[in-house]
Amino acid sequence: MAHASQNRTVEILNAAAAGKYGVLAAIAYNIEQLTALVRAAEAKRSPIIIQLFPSTLKQLPTLAHAAAAAVRSATVPLSLHIDHAQDVDHIREIIATLPVDSVMVDMSHYDEQENLEKTKILAKECHAMGIAVEAESGRIEGGEDGIADTEGLEALFTSPEDVDNFIAAGIDILAPSIGNLHGDYGPSGPAPGQLHFDRLTAINKQINSRVLIALHGTNDFPPELMRQCIENGAIKLNVNKLLLEVWNEFLRKNAAEMPLVKLIDEGMKVLQAETERWMDICQSSGKA
Repeated sequence: MAHASQNRTVEILNAAAAGKYGVLAAIAYNIEQLTALVRAAEAKRSPIIIQLFPSTLKQLPTLAHAAAAAVRSATVPLSLHIDHAQDVDHIREIIATLPVDSVMVDMSHYDEQENLEKTKILAKECHAMGIAVEAESGRIEGGEDGIADTEGLEALFTSPEDVDNFIAAGIDILAPSIGNLHGDYGPSGPAPGQLHFDRLTAINKQINSRVLIALHGTNDFPPELMRQCIENGAIKLNVNKLLLEVWNEFLRKNAAEMPLVKLIDEGMKVLQAETERWMDICQSSGKA
């Protein structure tokens, strides 16, 4: 495991686990979104994990460095995480060249044995660089902007054996498959019973604080469902559309008529406000 005192992501999540609150792990696709997320964290005195997709690293090569600068200069705990890194060579390039705190080594598109083998090797390489490692046990169905679409692959629920196998592979953060999915559930969120909270509770008990739990697939979540996930042990809360849809909607409504500088300024305010709202919901506000 990446040593907690030397790794920002692990430090943030250990504090959340001890305090029984959730931490937003928020995707940013550009500098404006990054700025709004950091401003929200400062305003709410809340930790936050900034997440970038591997595709964004290629599209905007300087964004990771901007995010790392924000992490270093913030007066609240921030970290930089690369989400759903699915290419072994790119993962090695990332950990060798970029100032990241943690990486999701996502080998879930391989069969279980190959997933574990590749994860174990890459976890060791990341830890040698002081970088924490997240992995997906089982397989979470679906796709979203920035990650490979696994919609054609069968979703695989996380089993007790998966939990032990991935902990043995040396990971720091486990992203279980409990009926959650990447992409949209619909305007009402997950259907009743779609998320298997009994499975999440059992996984949390089995882990017994050996690793930390990440929740993927939060699009369309109502606040009460997010709180229930936190209560059952999920503390790293991956959010994409859940926050960014207000930004997207603002741009759709105003891009044709509003001057560019004002559009950017007002858009960041809208996203900051939504991020602050979810920090309150997840009870991370005031914890920094």
